[in-house]
Order: sequence, then C-alpha cells, then structure tokens
Amino acid sequence: MTRWICLLRGVNVLGRCALPMSELARSMERLGLRDVKTYIQSGNVVFSSAARNAAPLVAKIRKAIAVAHGVDPHVLLLTQAELEDAAGENPFPEAAAHPKSVHLFFLDRKPSKPDVTKLHAQRADSERFLLADRVFYLHTPDGFGISKLARIAERALGVPATARNWRTVTALIAMARETA
Repeated sequence: MTRWICLLRGVNVLGRCALPMSELARSMERLGLRDVKTYIQSGNVVFSSAARNAAPLVAKIRKAIAVAHGVDPHVLLLTQAELEDAAGENPFPEAAAHPKSVHLFFLDRKPSKPDVTKLHAQRADSERFLLADRVFYLHTPDGFGISKLARIAERALGVPATARNWRTVTALIAMARETA
C-alpha cells in the first residue's frame, strides 16, 4: 500500500467551492481508499491505496468530487515519501519558529521555463524563495497574504500549483506516519 497525500486547490476559500471535509472523506472511502483522514478545511487528505501511479488516481478523485459535490477542484497527489523529501529540503529554518511564514508550492510538474526575472521583480526585500524540481519554497516574514510574489508565483512558474504553509506540511507528514 502506498500512503498518499491529496492536496485540493481552491476549496472552501472565501465561501467558494464549499466542500465539507467529512463529505470529502466519505467520497474517497467510496473509491476504495483506506485510512482516509482530512486536515483542516482547505482540502488536505491523507489515505492509503494499492495504486502506484498518481495520474489515474487523480482522475478518479476529481470525478468523484465533481459527481458527489458539484465542484471540480485541482487535485495534486504526492506520496508520503515525496512530501517528506520536500519537507527535508526546506531551505528556510525559520519555518520551525514561524510556520506560517514558509509556504511550499507543490507543482504538477517541474517548470520548463519559469520566469525567474518576474519572480525576483515581485519579491519584497524581506522575502526569499527557492525553486527545487516540483517544489517552490517561499519565505514571507511579513505575511503570505500581502506578498505580491505569492500572488504571481504560479503564473511565473508556468505550471499548476497549490501552496501549503509549513504547519500544514508537518501536520500532513505526522498524519501519514500514523497509519504508515
């Protein structure tokens, strides 16, 4: 069995794309996924599956959510190992003391032509970032919500992405380890 982490983008944000996590969990269980656990209301699910390939699993999850809930969020899947590797490569140790100041943008694929010039142009003096394969690490000590860089990162990277703060990343790892 593979331990998977499912990250949905755009659910339960500002009253749009309402998707109660208890209903999401039931939808995933109906797909035959095991040990399903959700974390907070922003679309984070940890589960086990015999599936080894993310793409067909993403398609099944998207379809199940659309049919049962009438919303079609972007779905990104990571294995437990991929999430742990991303966390292990976090270049910003400030995350331990200030977990909401560091965000990891998980990317669908490695960007082929990221606009690094645009990323630097939108970066505040206090902000730092690093692009490493399929993860864009962003340190925003003055606040993620006011960061111009955070707002344009996905466009500048040129690939679909979903961001999670350090607190969420570490919570998801702990949840994945509970059943692994």
